[in-house]
Order: sequence, then C-alpha cells, then structure tokens
Amino acid sequence: MSEKKQDASFAIAETRLRPGTAADLPAVLGLFVASGLDAAEDVPLDGALQSWQAMQALGAELWLAEVADQGGRVEVLGCLTLYILPLLAHSQAPEALVEDVAVHPKAQGLGLGRLLMEQAMAVARARGCYKLALSSNAKRVDAHAFYEHLGFTRHGFSFVVPLAGGTLQ
Repeated sequence: MSEKKQDASFAIAETRLRPGTAADLPAVLGLFVASGLDAAEDVPLDGALQSWQAMQALGAELWLAEVADQGGRVEVLGCLTLYILPLLAHSQAPEALVEDVAVHPKAQGLGLGRLLMEQAMAVARARGCYKLALSSNAKRVDAHAFYEHLGFTRHGFSFVVPLAGGTLQ
C-alpha cells in the first residue's frame, strides 16, 4: 500500500466511531465529493434524504469516523454503509455488504478506514454473517492494497450492468 502525504497542519487529537443520522448527510455528501467517490453535482441533499429513508427501511447502518483536531474542531472524515442481508443459501447465514467507503484525502493513511472496516467486521461477526463482501473499482489500486492488508481476498468476479440510463465509473 502506498503511503499518502499528509497535510502537516492536520493532526488528529481524538477519533470516535459512531452511527450516522440524517443530520450527518451534508457532511457525508461533502466527504463523497472530497474523496472522489461522487462529483458535486451528483449529491443533492433532497435525493440523499430519500435514499436515507429507504436505507433505514432496509436496516442499513451508516458508520462515521469523527475526529477532533488539536483545536477541538470535530469533523466527519470517514464513513461506510453496512448492510446485513438475509440469505436462503449458506445454511441461511446472513451476508454483510459494505458500500460507500470514503475517507477524506487529508486523513487517508491515518487509520480511519481501518477502524471503520474493523467496526463493520465486528458487527457482521456479531450478527452471524458468514462473510463480509465489498466491491472496488478496478482502477482503485491503493484501495485494493488497503483491503488486502485488512485480510480481504479477491474472490470470484464482479459483474455489473448500467440500469435506467446510469453510467458506471
């Protein structure tokens, strides 16, 4: 995994993981833009609120890495969404799926992504999941190295088809 250059003026005094709420959506959408997960025009708050409600109905969990800097300013600098999916196969053991992993560039390499993924793995284990899966764009080589460092292995193939006029990045 390649090391990221850190902003010398940025130092974390305290890190806290917590479940996200609808009130956190503006910060999360900003994080998606800063991390390159989405373009600014792709993150309207009204659409995010609708998605949030649908995600809550499905039992999705938004996890946030919230940090305080040396001056006490608190900021959301990492997030992921965790789904626990009931299955009929695999002795009806559920599967965990992680989506929308993002860490702000100024905090990459400081352990926030690892803390978030460890939280997702702990929740998945506690709920009896037989595996935790995620997919990552083929061009995100640094992210692949990060996931492999956490113990993930490449498994099978991922296939996608764009729907409803959508495009794939």
